[in-house]
Amino acid sequence: MKNPFKKTYTDTELSLFRFLARIKLFERLTFEELSLFTPYMFKRTFSQDEVVFFRNDPSQALYLIKSGSVSLNIDMQDKFEVLSILNKGQAFGDNSLLDNSRRVYTSIVISEKADLYVIPQVNILDVFENHPNVKAEVMNSLAELYNFYTTNLFNAYRSSFGFFNLGEAYLNPEK
Repeated sequence: MKNPFKKTYTDTELSLFRFLARIKLFERLTFEELSLFTPYMFKRTFSQDEVVFFRNDPSQALYLIKSGSVSLNIDMQDKFEVLSILNKGQAFGDNSLLDNSRRVYTSIVISEKADLYVIPQVNILDVFENHPNVKAEVMNSLAELYNFYTTNLFNAYRSSFGFFNLGEAYLNPEK
């Protein structure tokens, strides 16, 4: 027998939940928990070569790629070096989950166009404040991502024979 008090969702909501559930940051959340974020998701279309954000900008939103491709770049002197290319179903700008953070790379649309869902940081932090269990799950996924990035950094360092000072990555953050 079907529970008449159980929340039901529209096909559009279910489609959005399935999209979100495939993104690492949201994979641990239930549909009910995902529904906390959907009112704050705004779709924005970017054109090729359009900058989504620059390094050192305030981290004011999380971006989820609905379609298209985005490159994440580090600026080296007068040019950009590509760190990664992201496609449909991937998120970037994840340091927006941290209060008072700044962008560490520049993101540029490289496909003809890209449709991105934008979730403002203020809304994410509001959800976290009112739902600590959701915050715990999302932050656990963020920690896993950062562990993955750190492992890749160490592997790159080992294979480059130490051509840079890895110790600089672990300077005391209190100074």
